[in-house]
Amino acid sequence: MNPNSYCAYVAKLPAGDLNRVYHDTEYGFPLESDNALFGRLILEINQAGLSWTIILKKKQNFKKAYSQFSIEKIANYQDSDIERLLQDAGIIRNRLKINAAIYNAQQIVRLQEIHGSFRQWLESHKGLDKKAWVKLFKKTFKFTGGEITGEFLMSTGYLTGAHEEDCPVYQLLQNKA
Repeated sequence: MNPNSYCAYVAKLPAGDLNRVYHDTEYGFPLESDNALFGRLILEINQAGLSWTIILKKKQNFKKAYSQFSIEKIANYQDSDIERLLQDAGIIRNRLKINAAIYNAQQIVRLQEIHGSFRQWLESHKGLDKKAWVKLFKKTFKFTGGEITGEFLMSTGYLTGAHEEDCPVYQLLQNKA
């Protein structure tokens, strides 16, 4: 196992560590619901410039603050919702990231109207390489550069590389495929 990989990093952590639990139960696992996919995108956007551990610690706060990651509700957020989020110490209070979440929810509503679901839109582009995904995401969403897009897609199983081949979770995911 590559000693610099996430898999090697979490292998050294105790079983209850947030990063280890995330690695073992969520990272690279496909998500079925549009709201779950959108929630992961919100978390990835908010991680920019911060450690993933901070985001994992605040994950439930994000879910509560952002209406359980309801795309429909977030797409209709008003100025009062933005102010509420800017005052919520349980999340990352960054206006650009908050505005991006609202804009992206509105974009996903449009994608749902055209493709039936956000997941179906993602599935229709499965097989793209990272560069093409990043270009597509930058054209469609806000605050989705290369790192955010790549991590979102790896963490949800749309790009390979979440786990090394000798990682037990890699084998688990291969058996589910």
